[in-house]
Amino acid sequence: MISQEFKEMLKAQSVIRKLSVYATERGKEIGYENVFDYSLGNPSVPVPPEFTQAMIELLQTKEPSYLHGYSPSPGNPIARQTTADSLNRRFDMNYTVDHIFMTSGAAGAVAHAVRAVTKPGDEVLTFAPYFPEYNPYINKSGANLKVVPANIENFQINFEAFEEMLNDKVMAVLINTPNNPSGIAYSSETLTRLADILREKEKAFGHEIFLISDEPYREIVFAGVDAPYVSKFYDNTLSCYSYSKSLSIPGERIGYVAVNPNCVDAQSIVPMCCQISRGTGHNCPASIIQLAVAKCIDLTSDLSVYETNMNLLYHELTALGFECVKPGGTFYIFPKALEEDANAFSEKAKKYDLMLVPSDTFGVKGYFRMAYCIETEKVERSLEALRKFVKEQY
Repeated sequence: MISQEFKEMLKAQSVIRKLSVYATERGKEIGYENVFDYSLGNPSVPVPPEFTQAMIELLQTKEPSYLHGYSPSPGNPIARQTTADSLNRRFDMNYTVDHIFMTSGAAGAVAHAVRAVTKPGDEVLTFAPYFPEYNPYINKSGANLKVVPANIENFQINFEAFEEMLNDKVMAVLINTPNNPSGIAYSSETLTRLADILREKEKAFGHEIFLISDEPYREIVFAGVDAPYVSKFYDNTLSCYSYSKSLSIPGERIGYVAVNPNCVDAQSIVPMCCQISRGTGHNCPASIIQLAVAKCIDLTSDLSVYETNMNLLYHELTALGFECVKPGGTFYIFPKALEEDANAFSEKAKKYDLMLVPSDTFGVKGYFRMAYCIETEKVERSLEALRKFVKEQY
């Protein structure tokens, strides 16, 4: 008999993917340029030319076995050392190669991190609004994901609810900053308070509580926004990163876990991740991509378009009467819908070829997400559709 557990998952297809498929089909009818598809967070800006050149040089100058052979289980040592050096240089840390584990994107990083610090039956807390794929990432590891209700005032942490839910079964707290879907970056004040609470509860419970920091949008931070490096605040932190957004290479599936050198058992966690790979069937991202990233370690794509798009949308949405916390980064904005039922709101928007993701699966009702990683020209054209939608429906 096939797995009933995974068969059941077929009934709960991602609403984001459903909207993206609808947008594609609608595009075949009216031209995709006329579909204002804010559904999928797929980076739109070009890859840095240096990355393309690095790939060309590697292919032209290195032996095929070096480029295409297996890398060691923790990842290519050049990529790991270069990553450690970059983090130390940028954030005043003291990582070594032994603290870096290369992964298949941030998803692979989170999957390894949670397995390294939990066992089946343990609880992991995260904060709404949150990325809905955290549910399978955590629950399929045997741990149980619990969601702390949102602080809808500013989408920082709801500390009162957090402390109520923080019990001795909690072995890890999973955060995402800057955040998908809200676009909010946790401030220094928020991270300081979070770290203080975790240290206090570690003493009270008599065991470590690890902080798993999901950081694929770390480089997409807007002017004047306080978005500090999480590991600076709390020793027992595992940073999970992806180059998908910074270098616009999501299809290459490349990221890492960076274990805070001051973390408990810091020297054991990367070797443990290698053993976790054996149990999950994950064995390193592509060798050539690791090497190419190492050559572009401190570069990013031109990410300025995201702030341009955000400002256009934030100005228009607030002018139309939407309540909206201004994003501090990412390429997402998370306004309050104009009716309580966000799904009904999003269905009405489809009539105007606006693909807006309802918020229920993000752990908050009555909001919607727009992924504005599209051309600015298309954002500008979508504003008239947005105005017409609001005028005729509300």
